Amino acid sequence: MKKEPRGWRELPIGAVTYKLSLEYKTGGWRTLKPIIDLSKCTRCMLCWLFCPEMAIVWSGRDVLVNYDYCKGCGICAYECPVKAIDMVPEYS
Repeated sequence: MKKEPRGWRELPIGAVTYKLSLEYKTGGWRTLKPIIDLSKCTRCMLCWLFCPEMAIVWSGRDVLVNYDYCKGCGICAYECPVKAIDMVPEYS
């Protein structure tokens, strides 16, 4: 039987960060960047939850990446239960 992916609302209290790292734009030194395939994305927001820099943004309709603050760590892609996020080279 296939297990449904869990959403962010099912995580225990205290597992959500609420402050942004807006002091310094750190996206300029990444080597990989996340690309979200919105046709695969289920909007579970686990990428947002696990992003250490809060670089994942909900636009009200779609999940976006704020590349000014994304460091390219790949945690969002690793945690995505439907593999809707690919890490691609920043410069090709």
